Amino acid sequence: MIFNSGGMATEGVLLGMGNPLLDISAVVDQQFLDRYGIKLNDAILADDRHVSMYEEMTSKYNVEYIAGGATQNSIRVAQWMLQIPGATCYMGCIGKDKFGEEMAKNSKLAGVNVHYYEVDSAPTGTCAVCVVGGERSLVANLSAANCYKSEHLKRPENWALVEMAKYFYIAGFFLTVSPDSIQLVAEHAAANNKVFTMNLSAPFICEFFKDAQDKVLPYMDFVFGNETEARTFSKVHGWETENVEEIALKISQLPKASGTHKRITVITQGADPVVVAEDGKVNLFPVILLPKEKLVDTNGAGDAFVGGFLSQLVQGKPIEDCVRAGIYAANVIIQRSGCTFPEKPDFN
Repeated sequence: MIFNSGGMATEGVLLGMGNPLLDISAVVDQQFLDRYGIKLNDAILADDRHVSMYEEMTSKYNVEYIAGGATQNSIRVAQWMLQIPGATCYMGCIGKDKFGEEMAKNSKLAGVNVHYYEVDSAPTGTCAVCVVGGERSLVANLSAANCYKSEHLKRPENWALVEMAKYFYIAGFFLTVSPDSIQLVAEHAAANNKVFTMNLSAPFICEFFKDAQDKVLPYMDFVFGNETEARTFSKVHGWETENVEEIALKISQLPKASGTHKRITVITQGADPVVVAEDGKVNLFPVILLPKEKLVDTNGAGDAFVGGFLSQLVQGKPIEDCVRAGIYAANVIIQRSGCTFPEKPDFN
């Protein structure tokens, strides 16, 4: 399936919306996870239990600050892979503070055209990235990211970015913040023959935001996720199967709001093959296996996969090239700390 016959990515071709978070990343120990009730490899929202956690991380461990948030990570990776300044745009809400300034600087340096909504009422959101044995666990404190309003999206200078984009990517996490913004973009995409993509993002999204997710599902042309999220999605929908290939197929066959594009489901499984379901068929793509000693941390691996995938999709490349680029980007990111990358990609 080729969506873009141009072959070359143009300015603003890809627009992302999500929760911009400053990642506070550190290698911690299992006791630290246990103390705060954090499961390995999980992604959760911070609650009262986690109040002192950020303080403990920054005082006890060697922390790094990296511009993060799932959608923003994917957009930054897509931008890096494309190497065309301003090919990608991003919207989300930050606080008027030094973390916010740091994030804006980071993203602009990466070549992303960011249009942040800035608020005084809350600090820039943060995400504790707790790394144990190379595996990451995320605890997000949304703060300002939670304040995004569709009014910002509707401002002429921002809606112009929606009009300009041909592809949209929104992580499921944004369902907790501004479902009405997602709906506006989804309906625009369906009405204008554009490609709308989302991510299942986390088991808790599939469980506790099922209604919001189900409402926007008919608009999704691509659904991304990992095997844990896929299984949770299946359970919540009463499908009584844990078979990832079967689940991917069922998701791809759910009703669609626009008949222009079929739905393709793309599920990553860590070191196991990537599952792609389309047209009633499933294809498996093996990943590049990395020796354990080269694994630095898995934070951003899924986001990087999506960014790599989208970088080829917006150029009209076939699905196998998109998957290959996703696998390449994820492989680069897990050999580095946080969702960071070298100056130039060497993907061909």
